Amino acid sequence: MWTSFQDRSSVANPDLLDRDLSLLAFNERVLDWAVREDVPLLERLRYLCIVSSNLDEFFEVRAEPHLSAFQGNDRKGQYTVASFDRLADALHQLVDRQYTLYNEKLMPALVAQGLRIMSHGERNAAQRAWVKQYFEKEVRPLLIPVGLDPSHPFPQVANKSLNFIVRLTGKDAFGRNNEIAIVKVPRVLPRLIRMPAKVAGQKALFVSLSSVIRAHLAELFTGREVWQFSQFRVTRHSDLAVDEDDVQNLRMALREGLEHRHYGQAVRLEVSAGCSEHLSEFLLKQFELPPKALFRVHGPVNLVRLTQLIDLVDRPDLCFTRYNPSFPVQIRAGQSIFEQLKERDILMHQPFESFDGVLTFLRDAVNDPQVLAIKQTIYRTGTDSELMELLREAVRRGKEVTVVVELKARFDEEANINWAEMLESIGAQVLYGVVGLKTHAKMMLITRREGKTLKRYGHLSTGNYNPKTARLYTDISHLTADAAITADMEHVFVHLASQSKLPRMSKLWMAPFHLHRNLLAKIEALGVEAAGGADTRIVAKMNSLTDEALVRALMLAGQQGVKIDLIVRGACILPAQVPGYTDNIRVRSVIGRFLEHSRVFYFRSNAVDELYLSSADWMNRNMVRRVELAWPVTDEALRQRLVDECLVAYMHDGVDAWDMQADGSYRRTEAAPGVEAHGAQQALMDRYGRTQKN
Repeated sequence: MWTSFQDRSSVANPDLLDRDLSLLAFNERVLDWAVREDVPLLERLRYLCIVSSNLDEFFEVRAEPHLSAFQGNDRKGQYTVASFDRLADALHQLVDRQYTLYNEKLMPALVAQGLRIMSHGERNAAQRAWVKQYFEKEVRPLLIPVGLDPSHPFPQVANKSLNFIVRLTGKDAFGRNNEIAIVKVPRVLPRLIRMPAKVAGQKALFVSLSSVIRAHLAELFTGREVWQFSQFRVTRHSDLAVDEDDVQNLRMALREGLEHRHYGQAVRLEVSAGCSEHLSEFLLKQFELPPKALFRVHGPVNLVRLTQLIDLVDRPDLCFTRYNPSFPVQIRAGQSIFEQLKERDILMHQPFESFDGVLTFLRDAVNDPQVLAIKQTIYRTGTDSELMELLREAVRRGKEVTVVVELKARFDEEANINWAEMLESIGAQVLYGVVGLKTHAKMMLITRREGKTLKRYGHLSTGNYNPKTARLYTDISHLTADAAITADMEHVFVHLASQSKLPRMSKLWMAPFHLHRNLLAKIEALGVEAAGGADTRIVAKMNSLTDEALVRALMLAGQQGVKIDLIVRGACILPAQVPGYTDNIRVRSVIGRFLEHSRVFYFRSNAVDELYLSSADWMNRNMVRRVELAWPVTDEALRQRLVDECLVAYMHDGVDAWDMQADGSYRRTEAAPGVEAHGAQQALMDRYGRTQKN
């Protein structure tokens, strides 16, 4: 779990933790929600599926350099044959845990609740007749089995698509012994089908699409017998690589790249547990994969699609109690939000408070005739967005609308390209940021005429302008009329548009220019003060901590006496609580009902404290390869609110928190005997929202 590390100081330090193994450890913590019997049953299934979805993305993004090193493609440094072996072993262990949990715990529990996915052998005569009818009517017309021969080579298999490989006996129609055929499972069909009451009775019975095809596979090969078969699914490297210095039109280059994403380098092969050695070896050879890239699974080949089961049943008793966030408590309904911002800044803690506050801000700007211009960044907004419709309406009303659309937002490229083209077509000014950098900062700037002057109002956020994820991710939205902050925001928009030199910033820290340097300086300054006897403190909440320079600075500051608490949801390469080295540093991960996503950085020396919100994690890519922002919260009451809700509550979480141990592993917190434990997220839900049954 360790990688080599040499601190810049003369003090010897322990090795850093391996980033990819740390990321897998995060998924182990997510999987724990599927294990917990105090979690509603369908939510346990959902967490199992979330882990599978996370692993899909892990393979698509993180596996390729390890695999290339193993295959001898001249990779060096952290990517080696040994790193591939370690990673493959950890992945196999995690996947085995998933399917053991699925087969031994979740499926029996679902059956006990009257929910059952019926295999062919479990179906009675009436049910088999219904399945055959469904196959003939809905499935068979979409299947084209491909027999392999020199004129029919192995077909293109798309990333994460489900397929069957079949080994046949006998000869084909032309007397040849071509024994291998491929059947693609149509993506347009649902993976789970609920049986009607006439064959299911009072129970909720389901069949999987793969089971339907498997039961009638032989009917696709008239005159031949199916000897062996297996489902299979290949995962491909899917991180788009575009040389921005060598393209004339980034949008067109990315759209062309999207066409090839589904057919990148294979990095993982999943097959059914019963797949024969002959067929698995044939597939490994076809996809040029080593044996450790093969995953034999005892269950559905793609657990992600089981989320459909949750949607197909109406069982609120097996789900979380519905949570209804409050409208942001600081916003007064019926009064112009601009007038309210003249009094003080407004903070919104999502999803405990609703995203409606952000929409209210933009809606007021669109409807206000005194608003002249709207500028906004777009990273992930989704395919169906009220916010984008409001921007369209702003253009229609004659306002100057400028949108910086990040076309390279991973797995959201197509949606963002479509939004960019739509906005351009109606007259908005659409920008694509800076060559070589992703624009990850989340900001909206409103310019309003007030008398003889123009006044700016800003929105900054730790999360995306996406109403759907705003119900699932914890984030902080900050509305402000602070002249210094909004002037800095204007400078950033001008810089992104013109790529001219950025003026001196008053309050914002911006990557790749100031953010990394300022964070290092802040940490190092506190270290010096601690060494001189000052009472110093750092508490930082983020998604990932993988930037080595920041890790070095934190370790040194801790050795100088700074008390450091890090609340890191996912990957963390800093080894905490190592005796003699990182005794002053604690690392905690909180995995709850909502995805922790807010970034909050707190620094204190004696009685002087500062707090920054940010769009950036402490990763090298965020510091040097992205446009990111961090900004101070200067209102004392709002700063204390953030300390209480985002930091203190999480440091005292006794339900959903995991603490890093000296060996780099994590241990879930346990309340002392006789003490009632509390979870940070549940406490915030109780404070802000209302719960009701579905």
